[in-house]
Amino acid sequence: MHRPGWTVVFSFFYVRTNRYEARKEASAILTHDPHSGSEGRLTPSELKNLIEQSLDADKAEDIVSIKLDEQTGLADYMIIASGTSSRHVTALTDKILKRLALNGIKSVGVEGKDRSDWVAIDAGDVIIHLFRPEVRSFYNIEKMWGNFQPFEVVSDPLHA
Repeated sequence: MHRPGWTVVFSFFYVRTNRYEARKEASAILTHDPHSGSEGRLTPSELKNLIEQSLDADKAEDIVSIKLDEQTGLADYMIIASGTSSRHVTALTDKILKRLALNGIKSVGVEGKDRSDWVAIDAGDVIIHLFRPEVRSFYNIEKMWGNFQPFEVVSDPLHA
């Protein structure tokens, strides 16, 4: 006898289990082990990698990293990325803040989250700029900062 709903329940459980496992795996990747060195503090490079991985995992577009450390005292790195919409930019911001907090970085400056056209996050050694695509093309801050160090394109939409 076929019971309606059993297949759906099983499929739902299977999907939920896979999502949980994927979430658990992503969480493990995006959490720094405080016992791995430097007394639990992330180095600027580790922080940059954590943020890049977070943005990539959350489907940010056109992720670019610019090395600033030798040119300015502002920060060591600047990361620029786009969200597909204001809601996506807000979600990217929330995920970055959560992952920074999980790694012991709680004193973070955030500007622009209320509108989510352009959000700037100051994580100390790394500054993150998140844009909606049309706002990013209007301000074109890669051009302004690109003369410091050759910047690294983390995600290339043509090869994704």
